[in-house]
Amino acid sequence: MIPTLEQTDPAALKVFDDIIDVRSPAEFAEDHLPGAINLPVLDNDQRARVGTIYVQESRMLARRIGAALVARNIAAHLDGALQEKPASYAPLVYCWRGGQRSTAMATVLTQVGWRPSLLAGGYRTYRRRVTSALYQTSDSLSVVLLDGFTGSAKTEILHRLATLGLQIIDLEGLADHRGSLFGGHAARAQPSQKLFESRLMHALEQLDPRRPVVVEAESSKIGEINLPPGLWKSMSAAPRIEIRAPRPERARYLTTAYRDIMGDIDALNAALAKLPRHLGAEQRAAWRALAQAGEFCALAESLIEQHYDPAYERSRRQDVRPSLGVVTVDALDVTEINRAARDVAATLLASPPREDVPAKAGKGANPTA
Repeated sequence: MIPTLEQTDPAALKVFDDIIDVRSPAEFAEDHLPGAINLPVLDNDQRARVGTIYVQESRMLARRIGAALVARNIAAHLDGALQEKPASYAPLVYCWRGGQRSTAMATVLTQVGWRPSLLAGGYRTYRRRVTSALYQTSDSLSVVLLDGFTGSAKTEILHRLATLGLQIIDLEGLADHRGSLFGGHAARAQPSQKLFESRLMHALEQLDPRRPVVVEAESSKIGEINLPPGLWKSMSAAPRIEIRAPRPERARYLTTAYRDIMGDIDALNAALAKLPRHLGAEQRAAWRALAQAGEFCALAESLIEQHYDPAYERSRRQDVRPSLGVVTVDALDVTEINRAARDVAATLLASPPREDVPAKAGKGANPTA
């Protein structure tokens, strides 16, 4: 009898040589267990075809055709991704709900002589744990926000903090988005909400809850991704360390950080069209003209001056979160960014343990439109 696993916490999962997700590539792309590899027993088209036959024609016919496809696909995996696995190979196998697809793969692996286990309840068991961790459990993180005007190199400074031994969560990295209307990556789409939540839970599980964690000040939504309410509540009450840099330096930095969208005039114009209407048609036209002329630094500085800085100032006036300090840089080069990270770390380490302030959840203290 093939052994089953009931839990999906990191300690339970780390004992396996591999975690094999046998669902279709589309299911895998939407979300999967951390570190899983996708060895589908039915691809996207095959799964749709078998499902259609099951509903519209005959259950028996669907099962026969499905079984033949599953057998061929498992054989291909045995000759491909699995061909070099040792005799001691012990993977965990799962599908959507721990049913026929994972059982078929595990049965064949057992016959080979390997020692697979099945995840009881399949992906749905794992998803229930994610939902409980992020939506049903009170968040107790000690969060410190890295705040500042648009273009202050906050994400880069955040990563430097990790090299200095501080705990961080890069929410924009997990969401594959730079946190503004211009923040999408030209080469890739954002993950699904479910996949973002899996990445977030995995990141949270690596943290020591006794120590503070630094995150970049964000709105409650990063691109199309919504932050879970527990994390957002912690961020809404968290103290801030602010980064300040000269406007021309921030404009120059943005033209480098957003080089991909600067090279795509259609995407740039589409982002400009989504800016708030109160900025006016004349101003939008001027920005489009700068984009068309390739005057990207001038465009960035104008956007900062006319839109981003005023929006940040408005939100800051309404912000009740305490300030731990301000770190000022004269430039946004490697030397100054490294120095800023050291100053942020020193400010954080010198700060007394915070007293919780009433959470004031809302649109967020960091305007990203």
